[in-house]
Amino acid sequence: MDQTILIAGAGHAGGSAAAMLRQLGWQGPITLIGDEPVLPYQRPPLSKAWLTGDETAESVALRPAGFYAAAGIGLRPGSRVTGIDRAARTVALSDSEVLPYDILILALGARPRRLPVPGAPLELRSVSDADRLKAVLRPGTQLVIVGGGFIGLEVAASARALGVDVTVIEREDRVLARVACPLLSDFFQSHHQARGVRIVTGAEVAAFEDTGVRLRDGRRIACDSILAATGAVPNDELARAAGLACENGVIVDLAARTDDPAIFAIGDCTRRPLPLYGRMGRLESVPNALEQAKQAAGLICGKPPPAPEVPWFWSDQYDLRLQIAGLPFDATAVAVRGDIAAGKFALFHLAPDGTVQAVEAVNAATEFMGGRRIILRRKQLTRARIEDMSISMQELAA
Repeated sequence: MDQTILIAGAGHAGGSAAAMLRQLGWQGPITLIGDEPVLPYQRPPLSKAWLTGDETAESVALRPAGFYAAAGIGLRPGSRVTGIDRAARTVALSDSEVLPYDILILALGARPRRLPVPGAPLELRSVSDADRLKAVLRPGTQLVIVGGGFIGLEVAASARALGVDVTVIEREDRVLARVACPLLSDFFQSHHQARGVRIVTGAEVAAFEDTGVRLRDGRRIACDSILAATGAVPNDELARAAGLACENGVIVDLAARTDDPAIFAIGDCTRRPLPLYGRMGRLESVPNALEQAKQAAGLICGKPPPAPEVPWFWSDQYDLRLQIAGLPFDATAVAVRGDIAAGKFALFHLAPDGTVQAVEAVNAATEFMGGRRIILRRKQLTRARIEDMSISMQELAA
């Protein structure tokens, strides 16, 4: 408990791991190294309330400014780990300093996926990115968003609230194609269109220009600003260069350990076991960052492993709160509980044997919470029973 811990990455995962280590009684030195010149903060508000002015630096901070000094956690803002010497157990920093470690936690996050086309659109991953985007969201201006995933649609909703004209360009034939089922995609696409968002699907970008976006089919969409929201790729290059096993992320076990016993990895940069589904996967979410921070901190401090969790995600758009529990691997049927037209419903994804694999809930917190319990227990249900609103969620989850 007197060994030195370095945490490379001061985002949600890294900042949470540092705090959890102290909460679990770690007495040794902890240093948190982050490439941004600010304290660890929450990223989800950047596409929502930060843009509309409803969040401040203080409200999105993971911990108050005085917490780190009081907890004896060293901070190295504006610094980046550039290399790992596993044999010497040291890391090199961007300012050429070399720091020793006994335990290293990689919380390197992910970065926006960049399209291989000319031009330089806005991106959204950091608070500085969000500030640049916020500065151009003025009433009457035109914004093109390339990418109809969660981030793209959240920004579209925020921009419309600010009076901006918005066009969303999506390569697939529907929005949310990679993260939601067709029923949910259709619902959100209609909801955005009813609020004035123009959505262009089945379209690929050929170039980003000063006053618009040119598509591969020759069409040109004029605008004042462009945001690229085409997903993220894990920052695993540092781990690869150090010889750690990587495959679309740093490969870890259920305790967030890499194949080097002195190095852990947590958050968006990892590829981890998904024991409920018997496979590996990469999860980009705050709940995953927190779960892996608990796993790493628990093992390092000699505590029992945390209880297994069901992966979950959320997205706020307009007056809608989408909450997703689980992952729809091997699902072959969807049961609809509630009223889609009324905007209050849940979609239960069922495997062939009736096992509930995932639940997508819109303004339906009870179904979301009950769905998480059902998924964790690997419970089997029929479509008829799920869709029967005379049967309460408490009964379904019992």
